[in-house]
Amino acid sequence: MKLVFSLAILAVMSIRPAHAADLDCISTTFNLLSPNDKVCVSVFEDPHVPGVVCHISQARKGGWGQPLGLNEDPSNFSISCRQIGPITIDLSKLPDKEEVFSQKTSIFFKTTRIYRLPDKPHNTLVYLAISTKIINGSPANAISTVPIMQWPH
Repeated sequence: MKLVFSLAILAVMSIRPAHAADLDCISTTFNLLSPNDKVCVSVFEDPHVPGVVCHISQARKGGWGQPLGLNEDPSNFSISCRQIGPITIDLSKLPDKEEVFSQKTSIFFKTTRIYRLPDKPHNTLVYLAISTKIINGSPANAISTVPIMQWPH
């Protein structure tokens, strides 16, 4: 029984969305005595589709709440995903919708999420970035597509 429980825990832990690594941030405003507002570019690989990498830019609010994690970042972001290697996964085996990235943008339940939606008839992966909030979500969204191409050997 303990073995089954341990295997179930490992399976649930293995389906977590990817987390991004920040490449760099560019200041967009100057604050004399506190951290500046900025736009940060992050990168992550699709955890279940080797050969796809996504870059996301996100606005991050400065001020004294930033170092303490108390700021609510605006729902301003952009996403670009590309094929960087062979993609051998069968699209029919992918779920119709799967969260592949998640990042908190507020201490109060606001999150940027990226979902993968396979477009099976066109052999394309669609990545949709949205902002969610427990009480009131945002219509802000961004989209990127990755047509699956033959990869030279």
